Amino acid sequence: MSYEPMDLSEKVALVTGGNSGIGLGMAHALAESGASVCIWGTNPDKNESALTQLKATGANVAAMICDVSDEAAVEASFAETVKTFGKVDGVYANAGVSGGGIPFIEISTEEWRRVLSVNLDGVFWTFREAAKHMVERGEGGRLIGTSSLSAIHGAPRSEPYASTKGAMIAMVRGLSVELARYGITANTIIPGWIETPMTERSFGNERFEAAVLKRVPERRWGTGADFGGLAVYLMSDSSAYHTGDQFVIDGGYSRF
Repeated sequence: MSYEPMDLSEKVALVTGGNSGIGLGMAHALAESGASVCIWGTNPDKNESALTQLKATGANVAAMICDVSDEAAVEASFAETVKTFGKVDGVYANAGVSGGGIPFIEISTEEWRRVLSVNLDGVFWTFREAAKHMVERGEGGRLIGTSSLSAIHGAPRSEPYASTKGAMIAMVRGLSVELARYGITANTIIPGWIETPMTERSFGNERFEAAVLKRVPERRWGTGADFGGLAVYLMSDSSAYHTGDQFVIDGGYSRF
């Protein structure tokens, strides 16, 4: 018999950027645990591929095209998600872009704004729509943001990205206090070096891996599947009293 508070059969989860990498890993685990899952992404082919994988779990799933840097698109997509599933119990704000590799003194205002529009504005708009819905329903909810080690470690040539991820942590901390009275928890996941489309330029790069992997006690890159158990926990009733926290999932990298 499974531990009943971890049963997600009555839950509806939304995962932005859920068509690959960490987002897909979380969406897959949520679906396997019985949740209904909606993923948002901007690439139709990747959405369709992810949807096929998620349907194989037997769960009630859907995929929608949504650019989270577009406020109107977020509002419309969230309304469509609620219309499709009847409610949303938990939101994983996972969509993001890297924007790394440019020396700080060469970063243009346009590049700065591009990264912030997805990684910070997109989270704000997604969480705002979710919070409105959850407060109105009066049955609590879960808000989870995907941050990055760059938010707590120095990340050269990644200042726009790191700024958004640090700001996300601050936003979530505030939400954890403000929304607690409504039974809504808010937490942040901080991934380390994970094999995703965002890191594909580094994955397999011998020089990079020689410098990085030897500092990871687990001696491997993380995968989307490594976030499944945490995603299920944060969605479940087991985490009802757990809020305002940051979960570092990095194979021990930040401890070595």
